[in-house]
Amino acid sequence: MNTTILHSETELISMLKSKDEKAFNYLYDNYSGALYGVILKVLDKEELANDLLQEVFVKIWRSIEQYDSSKGRLYTWMLNIARNSAIDVLRSKSFQQEQKTIDIENSVYLNESRRNTENNTDTLGLKKSVMNLKPEFRILIDLAYFQGFTQEEISKTLQIPLGTVKTRMRNAILELKSVFK
Repeated sequence: MNTTILHSETELISMLKSKDEKAFNYLYDNYSGALYGVILKVLDKEELANDLLQEVFVKIWRSIEQYDSSKGRLYTWMLNIARNSAIDVLRSKSFQQEQKTIDIENSVYLNESRRNTENNTDTLGLKKSVMNLKPEFRILIDLAYFQGFTQEEISKTLQIPLGTVKTRMRNAILELKSVFK
């Protein structure tokens, strides 16, 4: 007989803060799938995502005292921990080094998938439309959407303020939007 017990968020937080293991099990059973999905989306590696999910739940368990319900819901707080942890892994030196040493066989598949993506965007005419933008917009769209740079990385690469990148990016998207209407 499998009976499911539902806890309100307030009850769950209270139980977690009192280090109730049943509450932690409930938390894992009900939220691990969603948090795993976020981690996997950022890392794109199942094994690494599984390992990080465990670490994220340990972080949640150890830092539950820091949770402040006035700043947001428990789920949002946990989601931020998961996402930030995944981003930290991406930025870590060991992950960067691992990416550089991918064996040749996998490298071929990665290059093939990138080529397919480039072909898909070309068939949509997106690259052609981007080429018609002003040069300062074109470079931003290229770096952000075709090369996967963050706005902060674009700011450092082009040596322009982050606020300028954000403004130009918004204007570039608005201009592209008008092209597609």
